[in-house]
Amino acid sequence: MPDNSAPQHLFSRLRYKHLQMLVVLGSSLNLHRASMNMHMSQPAATRMLHEIEDMFGCELFERLPRGMRPTALGKELLRFAESALSGLDRCAADMQARLHGGYGYLAIGTIMGAAPDLVMNAVAEIKTLNPQLRIRIMGDTSDQVIQLLEQGRIDLAIARRNAATDREHYAFEPLGNEQLMVVVHQGHPLARRRKLDWAELVSDWPWILQPESSPARIAFDQALERLALPAPADIIECSSVYSMQQLVQLTDAIMVLSASALRDYLKMGLVKALPVRIEERMAPFGLLTRKGEAASRELVQFIELLRRRAAEQAFAAN
Repeated sequence: MPDNSAPQHLFSRLRYKHLQMLVVLGSSLNLHRASMNMHMSQPAATRMLHEIEDMFGCELFERLPRGMRPTALGKELLRFAESALSGLDRCAADMQARLHGGYGYLAIGTIMGAAPDLVMNAVAEIKTLNPQLRIRIMGDTSDQVIQLLEQGRIDLAIARRNAATDREHYAFEPLGNEQLMVVVHQGHPLARRRKLDWAELVSDWPWILQPESSPARIAFDQALERLALPAPADIIECSSVYSMQQLVQLTDAIMVLSASALRDYLKMGLVKALPVRIEERMAPFGLLTRKGEAASRELVQFIELLRRRAAEQAFAAN
């Protein structure tokens, strides 16, 4: 009896549309919505899913009363499908750019804290060296950037490694760190105060904070623990740095964010740093790359520019 899971059997049967179906179904978790997105009937989508499961010899999605969810093996295959489709899309974009005399394509994911100085300066430099290089910059928080790397949608992540990051598949190289600041909008009643007490801030004012799993929030919670203070009762939790910067202008909430992400807002006088300090430091951010994957000439060049910029910043800080 032939082994349906043998690689040669999969290579002869697995198609681009099968990978598309897996990604769409993994996103919607609903066969009806997946069939609509794939422009096919639901019976045809059901047959395609059965065909894929037959190829791999296992159930990839658990059928539930409402929708479905990937099994453990299904999650592994979803990661592969996302990476394969993203890799193909990026390869096509790279080839198209080179056919028209360009220098290829580079996709970067970065946390906002590293973007203003380190990443944007390196981007400006590599564009000077390679004027026609197509660059795409994505991301916001470390969790979002790492997800883009896992999906194969970016070539490089500039982020913080978290506990869930697979060390067997991703290499990490520290580049730098950030100092947290506590700020309010310029017209805030606290902006005129020269001395402030942490207990008053925590108990009397609303706060804008990143999610509990974020490095900035962890450092903030550690600071409160050191000061023997409870967490604020009134919190707006937001994962988007850009949205946080908008919210602090529209409310009387106190915001905690990295100094680098706030630099331009401070220069323009839109926010005011309060005279309190968070001594706790976040984990360092750095380069995250997929192990065992050949790097393009442009990616190697960009990494070297980042390393040089990081070394210059570290020297200037000392």
